[in-house]
Amino acid sequence: MKLRTVILILSALWLLLFQGCNEQEGVYELFSGSMPRIEIAEGEGSRHTEALTLFLTLKGNVVEVAGEVYPLETTSEDEDQITYQAEIPLSSDIKVKGLTYLKTDELLLLDLEGMDRTLTLEKFARLIERKANEFAEVNLTSDLSHLSGQQKALIGLLFQVADIMEEIYWAQVFPDRDAAMGAMMDENVSSFFKINYGPWERLNGNLPYLAGYGPKPAGSGFYPKDMTREEFELLDDPKKADLYTLITRNQDGNLEVVPYHKAYAKQVTKAADLLKQASELAEDPGFKEYLKLRAEALLTDEYLASDIAWMEMKDNEIDFVVGPIENYEDALYNYKAAHESFILIKDKAWSEKLAYINSVLPQMQASLPVPDEYKKEVPGDNSDLGAYDAIYYTGDCNAGSKTIAINLPNDERVQASKGSRKLQLKNSIRYKFEEILVPISNVLIVEEQREHVTFDAFFENTMYHEVAHGLGLNQTINGSGTVRSALREQYSALEEGKADILALFLITKMYEEGMLGERDLMDNYITFMASIFRKVRFGVASSHGKANMVRFYYFQEKGAFAKNLNGTYSINFEKMQVAMNELALLILTTQGDGNYDLAKQLVEEKGYIREELQADLDRLKELNIPVDIVFNQGPEVVGL
Repeated sequence: MKLRTVILILSALWLLLFQGCNEQEGVYELFSGSMPRIEIAEGEGSRHTEALTLFLTLKGNVVEVAGEVYPLETTSEDEDQITYQAEIPLSSDIKVKGLTYLKTDELLLLDLEGMDRTLTLEKFARLIERKANEFAEVNLTSDLSHLSGQQKALIGLLFQVADIMEEIYWAQVFPDRDAAMGAMMDENVSSFFKINYGPWERLNGNLPYLAGYGPKPAGSGFYPKDMTREEFELLDDPKKADLYTLITRNQDGNLEVVPYHKAYAKQVTKAADLLKQASELAEDPGFKEYLKLRAEALLTDEYLASDIAWMEMKDNEIDFVVGPIENYEDALYNYKAAHESFILIKDKAWSEKLAYINSVLPQMQASLPVPDEYKKEVPGDNSDLGAYDAIYYTGDCNAGSKTIAINLPNDERVQASKGSRKLQLKNSIRYKFEEILVPISNVLIVEEQREHVTFDAFFENTMYHEVAHGLGLNQTINGSGTVRSALREQYSALEEGKADILALFLITKMYEEGMLGERDLMDNYITFMASIFRKVRFGVASSHGKANMVRFYYFQEKGAFAKNLNGTYSINFEKMQVAMNELALLILTTQGDGNYDLAKQLVEEKGYIREELQADLDRLKELNIPVDIVFNQGPEVVGL
């Protein structure tokens, strides 16, 4: 039996033991909580503590933390609380000097030495229930009545392929899934584990939420956990940084490169066979060709031909995004692509409304607020923009926060010759607007500006975000290679920041050019600001989360918004426009120069949540406003 399995079983037994203790035995519970990264003034400068999750077991006058037992001295007790004196080191720079147990609320307050703050811990069972409930469950469905019986049979095969992508993704992020799930005896733990695809909380800096686990490996399962950067740099293999390879150790303990189609041979062989069967049922010629080529790509790791075929599809009612695609999961280098899939149904009426945008992309590239050398690339003229309903998510796109728009392919060669396709997932966008953005706005946006938070603006901002991914540069201007390779692990956060800020820039520019008709631009600006609060809740482990933290503090420095005495935010339209242009300039030139050091500095200085913003996010948590959505999905949900 694996050590990890033993730990999980023992943890489950501990939980049962804790739950079986009665009042007469005294407080005997597993408490847990997390502390974000904190900036502490120190002389003329400051330092930052590391974010951490704490698991603490309290019984009488003894407390256990990380396997160590510490004595407690009771200093006072009444009907409401018990206060203890203690000395408990949590890390190299954080020490607990006292504890207070609140009997009615069943909370444990830790008094931290040298800090004017307390750390609040909850009973683990209640904490995990609350965390699981932070995700609003929605039915992921669409009207399939217009599809033929043959098309529905095709979709049935796509569901099977999608489940294989799910299996591969679990192998990439947490291969011990089955053992872990087998040891779980609590429904909320199981639910939260599935949302996060493992024991690390994706929307809380990837901190562990289960006892017995250390930090999440930065390279996830794409590299050996004990691999050093120096060891990787010394590995003499041109495929080591390839999107579609794993780094493993051979029998001699040396690093070796294994292509995905060999590492996951059983899974991709089955998936390819199903895709070939699906291609025989496809009624649209372009979709038929794409499915055949994608099957071949899974078996060879050569995706160029299938990406081009996907770009050339125009009339298909069903779409299927499948394979190793995004590299967000690889936080070590941003090299490796994780497996995922979307099954999509095209909304033809909405897609026709969006078609005109493609024709103005070269004009929009030329209008970017940067010197000419940073906008010399011309966007491909075959770009496609469409609206879809999603009916199934698996793998990377389903982990933590749910994707609501797609801009693919990522291959710079395809983008240069064909452009990209921007797919807006209309039903998912509406779910997030109604369940999350409107409630956030009612708390954090000043009352007289709330009317400007609209679904149309949210949809537009999301749509132009994907359009903006195709603008700027793919290649650096100084011979440093692609922007992606030059910026390494900082690439994703900067690229998401670029797409966000250029979305607002594009909407503004197109409005000024008379392309968008009569409207109130404040709708887009206020909705954009409200969305920053939505996305910073994704945490520092998310590229989208970090990008929005950087933008929040950049806007704050530029006076783009002001915080009112009642805790709401007011947006200054003129100053926000100035900040928008300046931030666009900063990001685009950093990318074009391949300036890794500047990108890293920007993210390190602004890509975390400071105390005042954290207090605002805590207000949202106290009001039970969902952090994101989770899907009730599958063939039965759509009536298949």
